[in-house]
Amino acid sequence: MLKVGFIGIGVMGRPMAQNLLKGGHPLTVYDVSADAVKRLTDLGAKSAATPREVGAASDVVVTMLPEPHHVEQVILGPNGVAEGLRAGGVVIDMSTIDPYTSQRIGAELKKRGIGMVDSPVGKTSEHAASGTLTLMVGGDPDVIERVKPVLNRMGSETFYCGGPGMGHAMKITNNLLATTIMVANIEALAIGAKCGLTLELMIEVMKTTMGWNAQLGVAMPKKAFKGDDSPGFMIKLAGKDVRLAVELAKKQGFEALVGAGAQATLERAMKMGLGERDTAALMFLREKELGIKIRPAAAKS
Repeated sequence: MLKVGFIGIGVMGRPMAQNLLKGGHPLTVYDVSADAVKRLTDLGAKSAATPREVGAASDVVVTMLPEPHHVEQVILGPNGVAEGLRAGGVVIDMSTIDPYTSQRIGAELKKRGIGMVDSPVGKTSEHAASGTLTLMVGGDPDVIERVKPVLNRMGSETFYCGGPGMGHAMKITNNLLATTIMVANIEALAIGAKCGLTLELMIEVMKTTMGWNAQLGVAMPKKAFKGDDSPGFMIKLAGKDVRLAVELAKKQGFEALVGAGAQATLERAMKMGLGERDTAALMFLREKELGIKIRPAAAKS
C-alpha cells in the first residue's frame, strides 16, 4: 500500500484525503491551518511540521493548493517536498494552476528522479466526499500508472489529457467556460428580473432554448436560488481560475474577451469583500444593486 502525503486539506482537500485513509493508505498531512490538520489526525492521519517532512514520510505526495506560487513554494522551496521525497517518488498536483508552472515544476523534479502527475479535479466538495470527482490527468503514462491506486480513491471518472501540464490546461479551459456561463446567467436573469419577469418563467422558457445550461439546471438551484452563499466555490478561487485562463490565452497569442469580462466581475466582487463567499454572492450583489429579487419568493435573504 502506497504511503501518501497530502498538503492542502481545505474544502476539497480534506474529503479527498479522508478517502485515502478509508482506502487504507498510510497518510501524512500538512496545512497552514492547525484545525484542518487536527480533523485528519483525529481520523488516523499523521501530521508533519513541514512539506519536507511530508515528502520524507511518503511514496506519493498530493498537493491541493490555491495559487501557482503556493504549489511551487511547497514543492521546490526551502523545506519543500522535493527535499524529502526519495527518488522514485511521485508528486500529484491536484490544484488549479497554469500548465507552464506545472511543466517547470515537473522538469525540476525529474532532475531529482521524482515523477510528477498533474490531476486537477472537477465537480464539487460533495463529489470529493463520495470519491466521485472528475480527474483531468496529465503526465508520463508510466508515472500515472504507478499512482492509479491513489487517483482511483478520489475520482470515478479519469480523463488522460496528454503529457505534463495538459491536465492543468484542461482544468483551466473547463473553469473558464463554467465561470463565464455562471456570470452570464446572473447578468441575463438580472435583466429579466429588472423588466419584471419571474425566475420561474425565465427558467421554464430557457429550458426549451439554447440558453439552457448546467449552471442554471444544477449549480444555481443548489446555492444561489436558495439564497445560500456559504463557501463552496469561493469567488476568490473562481477569480484566480479565470485570471489564469485569461493570462494563458495571452501566452497563446490571443485575447480572451469574454473571460476578461468575467474576470472584471469577479475582481469587483473581491474588492467589495466577497472573496470568501460562494460565487452565488454575485447574484445577491446584483439584486442589492438593482433593487430586484431574482430568487423565488420563498428563498432566504
